[in-house]
Amino acid sequence: MTDNNSAADKRIVNELQFGAKTSKRVGWETWEFEIEGPHLVRVTNASYGFEKDDHSYLVGIEERDGLLVPTECECPADQYNEEYDCKHKVSLATIGGPVVLQAAVDYETPTVDTEGTTPQTLKSKLRTDGGVLTDQPDDEPNPLNAPERSECDCDDLHGDFPCADCYIDGRKEISK
Repeated sequence: MTDNNSAADKRIVNELQFGAKTSKRVGWETWEFEIEGPHLVRVTNASYGFEKDDHSYLVGIEERDGLLVPTECECPADQYNEEYDCKHKVSLATIGGPVVLQAAVDYETPTVDTEGTTPQTLKSKLRTDGGVLTDQPDDEPNPLNAPERSECDCDDLHGDFPCADCYIDGRKEISK
């Protein structure tokens, strides 16, 4: 760690109010950090093993006098105790440090361009079974325009035998 990071770490920690018990717990326990959005970090106490998801909370970050500081946590300890900061904020400040805090501030929400990118017909979609789409006149029934089914029973049948729905809709033929 460089001297600049060490000085920033100390300044961030000085912005928080916590006791010796919290300090010890933060040092003893295992922490995971995940950027969830702009100014939001999910802090997980991984010491709980397979139950760690029950010990995972969002921590908000604000800028104070040029420092990025954990300010709010959704955990019960932070919600009901205004005198001391919770261990999740302390762990983010001390273990995550300026690098994780800056990453959360720099996080950009991805934008979704939905204009003209969503296929409107089944013909415009790629078929999942690798079949070839053929052009047919609109007056002829087209099994490709049949309503989509969420599940198909073909996989449960022996060999290449199609399920009734696939056969009736014309999606598969009975192989001999």
